[in-house]
Amino acid sequence: MKKLLSIALVLCMVLSLGAFTAFAEDDIAVAMITDYGDITDQSFNQTTYEACKAYTEANGLDFQYYKPASDSDEDRASSIEKAIDDGFNVIVMPGYAFGKAIQQVVPDNEDVTFIALDVSEGDIGDLASDVPANLYCAVYQEELCGYMAGYAAVKLGYTKLGYLGGMAVPAVVRYGYGFVQGANAAAVELDKVDDVSVKYVYGNQFFGDSDITAYMDTWYADGTEVVFACGGGIFTSAGEAAQKAGGKVIGVDVDQAGTIDGLYGEGITVTSAMKGLAATVNAQLAAVVDGSFEGGKVDNLGLVSDVPAENFVQLAESTQFSDDFSEDDYNALVAAMHAGDVEVSNDITAEPEVSIAVDYQGNIK
Repeated sequence: MKKLLSIALVLCMVLSLGAFTAFAEDDIAVAMITDYGDITDQSFNQTTYEACKAYTEANGLDFQYYKPASDSDEDRASSIEKAIDDGFNVIVMPGYAFGKAIQQVVPDNEDVTFIALDVSEGDIGDLASDVPANLYCAVYQEELCGYMAGYAAVKLGYTKLGYLGGMAVPAVVRYGYGFVQGANAAAVELDKVDDVSVKYVYGNQFFGDSDITAYMDTWYADGTEVVFACGGGIFTSAGEAAQKAGGKVIGVDVDQAGTIDGLYGEGITVTSAMKGLAATVNAQLAAVVDGSFEGGKVDNLGLVSDVPAENFVQLAESTQFSDDFSEDDYNALVAAMHAGDVEVSNDITAEPEVSIAVDYQGNIK
């Protein structure tokens, strides 16, 4: 009898343990913290928010986003800590600005999973030498999709290009230097080196305003045909100016054609240089759910396939292909880049060595 009771007790303990394990898996709760912008920025924050929301809703997980009280490192860290205090155990953070907050919060919360997008080894300081097992960081090879956008613009017939960056942070600089390299490569192929030029400036912020719009007005009036607006909501200044002048815009991070065209006119967006934020969110949240999450590293995401849609950097499906640069031409470009036949420098310590004229104008503000 005692033996039977013992067996029964063991079985109860096993069943209880199994129930607890299942409950723990179901208890995953995801929080996203915004960086400089908010979830309506038509860029980094919004894409990350929408990806988190869609995944958690589809998988029955709790989700909430937090917006720090200010752009300070302290308020970003406070928002992360607030989310943890509220019971969220998976924290998604988009943007290099979280570097300091990560250093402050991650080591003291080993039972929380942290997913940081566009956060490099340089951003996380001393943690880079031994990235904590509960932290996954992803950076993107923006120079590659920037290259694609510059190459496409020149192949599509544009010769007077502009680059309007937000702040001169590494990701934005990689976009810009890639754009210049791509424009140069296409100009060389078309034997139009003397015809193609790029005006290059940073707005020193991630949103448009009247001063930046006035600067763009001058560019378009001076003959600029298309501007790569690379810095979140800074596209509004390029879009407003392009609308008045009959110019064009290139979007960034996500497919911005719907937003930019909706605001400033159908067909104004030539293409968008995109990185796979949603794909990264989905992959990492799925790994958390199925128990295969691998932290302790900084992934450098770029081309993984000859098929553009399978890559972490690409041009938008809304790209205005033509006979001069068709979708087949784009596919061939991606395949050549993936194979290593086309090389793009990611060195942001020096301006790219190119044959076309590039007018670097510093900061607007």
